[in-house]
Amino acid sequence: MRKYFHIFLLALALCSCGEYNRALKSKDVDYKFEYAKRAFEEGKYAQASSILTDVITPLKGGPKGEEALYLLAMSYFESKDYLNSGLYFKTYYNRYPKGQYAELARYYCGYGYYIDSPDPQLDQTETLKAIEELQGFLDHYPKSDKVTIAQNAIFELQDKLTLKELQSAQLYYNLGTYMGNNYQSAIIVAQNALKTYPYTKYREQLEMLILKSRFQEAQESVEERKEERFREVIDEYYSFINNYPDTHNRKEADNILKIARRYVKE
Repeated sequence: MRKYFHIFLLALALCSCGEYNRALKSKDVDYKFEYAKRAFEEGKYAQASSILTDVITPLKGGPKGEEALYLLAMSYFESKDYLNSGLYFKTYYNRYPKGQYAELARYYCGYGYYIDSPDPQLDQTETLKAIEELQGFLDHYPKSDKVTIAQNAIFELQDKLTLKELQSAQLYYNLGTYMGNNYQSAIIVAQNALKTYPYTKYREQLEMLILKSRFQEAQESVEERKEERFREVIDEYYSFINNYPDTHNRKEADNILKIARRYVKE
């Protein structure tokens, strides 16, 4: 019985492949489009995208052109090819700004880039692209039922960019005085990150790194500048503690204050 079932499945697969090949070779645009729609509904996204690529140009401007372009973008999206899906979603909403699928096209364009966003240490071009597209979606459809998802995705992407800046600032801090004053570079990178992403979840870490960098910079200063720089450390300490009174960094911060006070005249 199992043998016959396997034969049946094989015959079904061969039949399906045969129909796909016929659609692929057919000159009938309407037939190809209908096959592509059915393939998409059956989850055969590679087949659907292959056929739809052939028909979007001849169908352009006609009543089926809009749906064909959207289905092509969705076929790539469902295949996890977010680069191509993004290109076709963008083509769709630019060509049909008030189209039936314009809202979804803008959403999936940005969301695909969000899924494709790489780890923080890698190039963040896709992350920036995702934020731009998702923000464009929010600007055009502020009442969409997908607003919360898009907003949360943007916050997550912004935190990823902030983490990249935090890692960069930490690297400067670790370099110390190697080939220059890297503590100042750490401070600048961290401050810029705080200005750009003021609501990041990494805010406390960035501010603590600024405090530590100011402290190390003060310690490495020439004698005539030590008091001035340790005053900056003390100011930074109180700013940090006021923002995070229950911080787990309290012991380290208090120790920094204790040392800094030794260099400052009352």
